[in-house]
Amino acid sequence: MTIPAFSDDDRHFMRVALSLSKRGLGNVWPNPSVGCVLVSPQGTIVGRGFTKPGGRPHAERVALDEAAEMARNATAYVTLEPCSHFGVSPPCAAGLIEAGVKRVVSALEDPDDRVSGRGHDMLRDAGIIVDVGLCSDEARHINSGFLSRILSGRPTVTLKLASTMDGRSATKSGESKWITGSAAREQGHLLRANHDAILVGANTVLTDNPTLTCRIAGRYEQSPVRIILDRKGEVPLSTDMVTSAHNVPTWVVTTDALLREVSEKFTETDVKVLSARCDNDHFDLNDVMKRLGEQGLTRVLVESGGILAAGLVRDNLVDCIVHFSAPSIIGADGKAMIADLGFDRLSDISRFRRVSVRAVGEDIVTTYEKITDS
Repeated sequence: MTIPAFSDDDRHFMRVALSLSKRGLGNVWPNPSVGCVLVSPQGTIVGRGFTKPGGRPHAERVALDEAAEMARNATAYVTLEPCSHFGVSPPCAAGLIEAGVKRVVSALEDPDDRVSGRGHDMLRDAGIIVDVGLCSDEARHINSGFLSRILSGRPTVTLKLASTMDGRSATKSGESKWITGSAAREQGHLLRANHDAILVGANTVLTDNPTLTCRIAGRYEQSPVRIILDRKGEVPLSTDMVTSAHNVPTWVVTTDALLREVSEKFTETDVKVLSARCDNDHFDLNDVMKRLGEQGLTRVLVESGGILAAGLVRDNLVDCIVHFSAPSIIGADGKAMIADLGFDRLSDISRFRRVSVRAVGEDIVTTYEKITDS
């Protein structure tokens, strides 16, 4: 596909739309988080929108409602192709046509089979100018989770790690609260807020009894779905994540063999029970992620112990790592933040690309992304 020549104004307004699209992350699954800006022929923004919690209304509808009659002859900058199918709401492409917009600039074509170019075709058939490809890399990055679920059947996985300078997550006795400072912990809660779900293993629940909510003023409602991998059906009914499941959604993933037993155990609670394959006393983590994708999840944050972290790295399922490093040392007798991977050769190790480094209080937070072949 040949990308049209875009003006500086086009780039500016698309970046506004991209900024808007980030606001929905963690709150709109299974839908993508889209931003839309409507600009008048005089170059004034007359409507702004982003996908609302729960996935509806869509960004285009929000922007059109704000613009009202001023949408006529406007240019719509949208971070993903407007939908063309009837679902709970009418298609956004039809809404843009009805509003009388003159031009639509999309960052990406939507790979969802229900759309996949049909939205753009519908707009063109109505005589609207359609240009595609502006800021596509940025849009693809923001909605990487949605794209992964559609194209690969699984959500993207972000592994959050916290350690000392020498890579230890706890002392030899298991004490880990708190390795990082309060500013870093606040950033960790913000990270929870823009993910659909947070995943931990049963050992973390049994050891720490965490709540895994977003404990920042005004952000509690953005607490993600909490998911526990429980291969043995060990999580007790009394754990905080179970007793608070009526306020914050909590899922337990157990093995296919234990599904009925574990489901009966949680019958009187608000916990949702799922299952996944288990091979050789370990979850098939590819199958776990596939089943989470089937539930509509697009972005999963993992705050686990070293064993689950190692399994995800080993299975090449980690797309992003956010590492909080404290200016302290525990030593080799402390617990490693990632368990043994069994690599003998450097050519086999997992490699990531560093994309950002910043100071947070006394700690350093470094973000890495998986190196892909593309």
